[in-house]
Parts: sequence; structure tokens; C-alpha cells
Amino acid sequence: MNKLDAMQIFVRVAEAGSFTAVAEQLQVARSAITRQIAALEKQLRVKLITRSTRSLTLTPAGSAYLEKCRVILNMVDAAEASLGEDTALARGRIRLGLPISFGLERLMPALIAFAQAQPHIELMMDFSDQRSKLIEEGIDLSIRITADLQPGDIVRQLGSCHLITLASPAYLSEHGQPSHPQALAHHECLVYSMSMNSATWTYSVDGQLQHFPVRGRIRANNGSALTQAAARGMGITVQPDFIAEPFLARGEVLQILQDFAPPPLGIYAVLPSNRYIPHRVNVLLEHLANSLRPA
Repeated sequence: MNKLDAMQIFVRVAEAGSFTAVAEQLQVARSAITRQIAALEKQLRVKLITRSTRSLTLTPAGSAYLEKCRVILNMVDAAEASLGEDTALARGRIRLGLPISFGLERLMPALIAFAQAQPHIELMMDFSDQRSKLIEEGIDLSIRITADLQPGDIVRQLGSCHLITLASPAYLSEHGQPSHPQALAHHECLVYSMSMNSATWTYSVDGQLQHFPVRGRIRANNGSALTQAAARGMGITVQPDFIAEPFLARGEVLQILQDFAPPPLGIYAVLPSNRYIPHRVNVLLEHLANSLRPA
């Protein structure tokens, strides 16, 4: 293994705080990672990591070396990128955190096209609607659809989506159609959440955002599942347009409360906050931005 590869492994281990996590990210044996770090320490003649049965910590020399590694790796990546697209070949592995429904419906065509155009890049896709811990899980790029970015997130907005309030014709026929968000308190609502805490939905009323409490006995952390329940007459749900559109087209649900539009959600690419961004990740980021740009 060359020095740059050793630096990359060391940075991953330092950030993840675990040999096992990095071994799983790279799909190699844990012993291979520990041997590489041991070889690096032997070559540098300094202890970089203090190991215990439950955790590892960087020595003062390891902390200083980590910062220098990040600078060097950034410079190498910048040098490759400066050569231009014709000579700076994007290669290596990218691990992606993708939301399930949006990932399958909207991102997969763009990612397949990217893989076809970039034969030297490996894509590892982790589909989950849970918020990824980018550094701990070794995620290079995560796509999030949210109105609530976290402090310190490094993001690029790729687009936005609209939220639509939905119910089936059968449900509306039996329970009536609410004419104002206040009426939702008297309806069965299908809530995107795994928490049992009280839920609220946000709507624009007379140009001001207002929060309205809702209740319901079915909750889930997947919008497609909730929309299926709505289509079967189980209640009212609020879902992004990319989930709602196929159900609306088939007439399984109808849009209601059109005069009280919820605020849109942003579609963001989120990057690890303390890791250099490799050229291959920047290439993918530009591809996704172009693919998701409105026509």
C-alpha cells in the first residue's frame, strides 16, 4: 500500500473511531485495517492511535498527523481536478446514503447513467429513511429531503419538492372533506413519524405558516407506505409530490386543502463536515445537480 492509501485509511479510522466500521465500509477483514495502521505507525516511528477493548483515541501525534493528512489529501484531489475532465480520471468507491422512495423513483435513473459514464467508480448505495451519521457510517454523500437542516451540515441544494395533502375518494365520501386545516383534528391522519409524541402539520393560512395538531393510529417512517394506507381509505396523509403523483394519476387518492399549501421541502446533498471531498464525489455531485435541475 502506498503512502496516500495509508493516509486515507488512517483518516477513515480516525473519523469513524473504529477499525471494524472502516473494515465494513471497505469490505475487508478488520485485521487488514489494523495491519495497515500498524505498518503506518512503524514507518513513521510514532504511535498514532491508542487502542482499548471498547474504543480508540488518537495520540497527540495522531491528532497532528490527521490534520496534515487532510491537507495533503485535499491538495492531491485539487491537483487532479485541476487537470481538467479529459485527464483527471474519476475513480474509486463512493458510498451513498439515499432516501428509499425518492432514491428509487428519482435518483436511480441518474445514478445508473452516472455508473455507465464512469466505469472506474464503484457505487455503494445504502437506502434508508433514517438520518445517516455520515462520518461514523463512512458515507461520502447523503441525499436528504427536509425543511430542517442541522447546524454544521455542509450541503448543496439540488432542488425542492411540494407537499400534497391526500385522501381516497372512499374516505372523503364517508368522513367528508375538510375545508380548512383546523378540521384535520377531527379526522384520522396518517403521520410520517416513528415517535409517539403529538404531531403537527404545517400549512400556509393567509400568507402565514400555522401548525395544526393531528392524530392517527397509523404512523410510519416511509411515505409510500402511508400513501398506500390512504389509498385504502385509512385516513388523510401529507406526502411529497414524487410519492403522491403515481397514486393521483391512478385516481386512488385525491388532493385536498389545495388553498393551504404546506411549505416545500428542500432536496439536499449533504457531505461529511470534517472530511476532504474527493474528486469522484464532486463529479457525482455535479451529475446529480444537472440531473435534478428542472427542465
